[in-house]
Amino acid sequence: MLHFHFAEQGRGHSLIHNLDPRIKIIGAVLFIAASTILPSGSWPSYALLFIATLAVARYAQLGTLFAFKRSFVALPFALAAITLPFTVPGQPIAQWGGLTLSAEGAIRFISIIVKSWVSVQMAILLTAVTPFHDLLWAMRELRVPRPLVSIVGFMYRYLFVLADESTRLMRARAARAGQGAGKSGGSVLWRGRVAGGMVGNLMLRAFERSERIYDAMASRGFSGDLLSISPPIIIDRDRNALVGWVTFIAMTLLIAFVF
Repeated sequence: MLHFHFAEQGRGHSLIHNLDPRIKIIGAVLFIAASTILPSGSWPSYALLFIATLAVARYAQLGTLFAFKRSFVALPFALAAITLPFTVPGQPIAQWGGLTLSAEGAIRFISIIVKSWVSVQMAILLTAVTPFHDLLWAMRELRVPRPLVSIVGFMYRYLFVLADESTRLMRARAARAGQGAGKSGGSVLWRGRVAGGMVGNLMLRAFERSERIYDAMASRGFSGDLLSISPPIIIDRDRNALVGWVTFIAMTLLIAFVF
């Protein structure tokens, strides 16, 4: 079966891995919230946040650049703000045709890129140092709506099943298409029609499987909660880590808003 490696990484034995999952979620949310409210152009604060992601990755024994190398996948989404340098009024620094590039707009655009980038890195680290079932349990304990937690849990678990189904469909198409080495087999219209049929087939299989799974779980008394056998408890180590993390975030905000 296809699978990701988050589960293996989440079972590490570093200090970061051993923290209570509620503390890790709270810390990640505070980090992302702080990066969001930082004003544009707060470069020292941005640098501190980036250094914090490197430090967390290092102390979690994942490698200093673990999240850094994986975070670039989210940068294209931040390009939705590409128009800001040309639409935000301010001191012009360049012109192309009828477009004027303002310094204020460029600073705001780069700030959005950096803040999104470090936030994605922290989210990657959170999932890498916490087993997925612990994340779900912590979300329930933090009063995240239970239907949302259940949806996230089932989506994660059965994403791999859908990936296997799609792989089998692709293999079946290749076996029936008479593909040769370096040849795609069939016209573009034929390939489009086959791909549409595969997508519809996958949707039908997913719907039918979900009905069978729900009936099986309901017959076994499932009430909507994914129970944990031995939930962790918050100890002094967790409290100290949270206090230190909150102090660091407060210092980062203080630098941005006061100095």
